[in-house]
Amino acid sequence: MDEENIIQRIPSRDSIGKQAADVPEIDYAAEKKLVRKLDIRIIPLFMLLYLFSFLDRVNIGNARLYGLEEDLGLEENQYQIAVSILFVTYLLSEVPSNLVLKKFTPSRWISFIATSWGIIATLTGITQNFAGLIVCRLLLGLVEGGLFPGATVYLTLFYTKRELALRVGYLFISAAIAGAVGGLLAYGIGFMDGVAGQSGWRWILIIEGLPSVVVGIATWFLLADSPDTAFYLSSEEKQLIQIRRARQLGQTASAQEFHKADVYAAFRDWKVYAFCIGQFGTDTMLYGYSTFLPTIIKGLGTWTTAETQALTIPCYTLGALSYVVMARLSDIQQRRGLYTVIFGAISVIGYGILISNASTGVHYLGCFLVAMGLYVTTGLPLAWLANNQPRYGKRTTATGLQLTIGNSSGIMAPFLYPDSEGPRFIKGHAVTLAMVGMANVIFAFMSWYLSRQNDRRKRGEEDAKFANKAEDEIAELGDKSPRFVYTT
Repeated sequence: MDEENIIQRIPSRDSIGKQAADVPEIDYAAEKKLVRKLDIRIIPLFMLLYLFSFLDRVNIGNARLYGLEEDLGLEENQYQIAVSILFVTYLLSEVPSNLVLKKFTPSRWISFIATSWGIIATLTGITQNFAGLIVCRLLLGLVEGGLFPGATVYLTLFYTKRELALRVGYLFISAAIAGAVGGLLAYGIGFMDGVAGQSGWRWILIIEGLPSVVVGIATWFLLADSPDTAFYLSSEEKQLIQIRRARQLGQTASAQEFHKADVYAAFRDWKVYAFCIGQFGTDTMLYGYSTFLPTIIKGLGTWTTAETQALTIPCYTLGALSYVVMARLSDIQQRRGLYTVIFGAISVIGYGILISNASTGVHYLGCFLVAMGLYVTTGLPLAWLANNQPRYGKRTTATGLQLTIGNSSGIMAPFLYPDSEGPRFIKGHAVTLAMVGMANVIFAFMSWYLSRQNDRRKRGEEDAKFANKAEDEIAELGDKSPRFVYTT
């Protein structure tokens, strides 16, 4: 590739108001080829990692259908405690994991946590009592917690803000595949009940845990630590990534380094906490639905275990397809809030139908409507907040906080669906409806507020605050720069 064909000088597309210097233009054909290569090298690996991570986290729901509670002698709400306890250590590990990601390097750190959770998930299948199950769930959460926030930050090193939502969306597609395939796998593995004297639920946990070990070890060798060290990129492609980064306002070389001041800035930014609270609302739906969908559907009729598992698959498929379409559209238009709110409203309607006194078919329709908004309203805000943090330190901290506070809903969600509330689970559906509605209000406000800030900056109303700063100082301000354009 001819370097002179890549670099020319044109004004930046991302700047508003005055711009001190031109930024390089790029060869768009070369860029498309680069993005395709990144998609091939990065996305399948992370999809496999998150698929097995999600499967190992929620397959306890399928194991429940094959005698887990009876074999371990679980009583009252002990099953719900076992489901929710994972999120205690999961939450505590998310922000620290992101902060050490660069220090230990992504390939080694993610390889370590993936291999560890695979071993723990596999050994959960040989636990003999409630205490052993709790220990396994706590350890599983401790090592799994770093994957999603680490993956989100890692993707920002390679992709632009116009490409991020779809790539984060592939992780949610993995979650949908895990939900759909998990049921089929559990049904198939369930026939091993009695093999080597072990119950079917034990084989489900053992067999579904082993692939994580294999993929975790492979990650050490397959995952590049940064664009500069990516063995599969040529020198021209590495430079092209630098040019792509330079075209995004605030993405200076210094901004991509880890600075403690950026960490503190994330903790002081009220917008980060608004996104965190909204994420808590949508994640309540994610974990309640993903863990208890088989139980919810089983309560709709007199289904066999196999029929119940089969009926979950179309719901997850619709959820995945909805996210792919909306993530792509959101990336093109750079509008996150609009689609988050629309599909959040669809999920609210779905829960309203589940609460209503309707027929089995209508209730099953409600499951589909919830699924339509499930991954859109959970996934788009993750890309949205990351898009609006051009500085690495603030971005990695903000993303970690968003996921930590959001995933804390996983502690609460299992208790929304106790056996005593079945088969309708009206309280669980009502609380989840309210939480998604709250998130919708927050995200609608943030979309309005960020649009208003963009308008103020475009009119130059923020310029006076930075009149005494040089252009290179303004470039280091990140999202506080009067030239930075928020994704809305």
